[in-house]
Amino acid sequence: MDKTPGIRPRLTIWHQLDVAARHAFPIALTVAVLLTLSTPLGLPGQAAMQPAWALANVYFWSLYRPASLPAAAVFAIGLLLDLLAQGPIGVGVLILLTAHGIALRLRRFLTRQGFGIVWLVFIAFAAAAAACEWLLVSLLTWRAFSPGPALFECALAAGAYPILAVLLIRAHRGIAAPERA
Repeated sequence: MDKTPGIRPRLTIWHQLDVAARHAFPIALTVAVLLTLSTPLGLPGQAAMQPAWALANVYFWSLYRPASLPAAAVFAIGLLLDLLAQGPIGVGVLILLTAHGIALRLRRFLTRQGFGIVWLVFIAFAAAAAACEWLLVSLLTWRAFSPGPALFECALAAGAYPILAVLLIRAHRGIAAPERA
């Protein structure tokens, strides 16, 4: 929005709704895809796609449009992820809020870097998230689970991020851009 002094036309209700919808797009997209992935689509690795999708979205929007993804929304997305995955409540919340906070701290550095660096940092995020999830679930259930599913989830998130990033960049520059309203 232009901050220079002067006379501006009053915003109509439709323009205000458009700006609000563009601000809500990252949250709505994340929730819609999480709900879609919770339906029985028969996709291989579908259960691992939910946390990978949530982590990729939180990471991307925390870097490039943090005002559209506040911590309260990340908490709600993490809670939804936990409820859909039917795992221990709070694990997804903790992982996504931690990823959100770290991404916000690294935002100034990462937004100036090329895609390769951003992707490598995301791979580190995915590895840390998978390890943390495996550790927390093992501790909370008092059973040492095989790390295989966590490694698969990490590999899926790392491999899918370039494709997701292309789609999210298009949305970031188009439908999710409040300044274009």
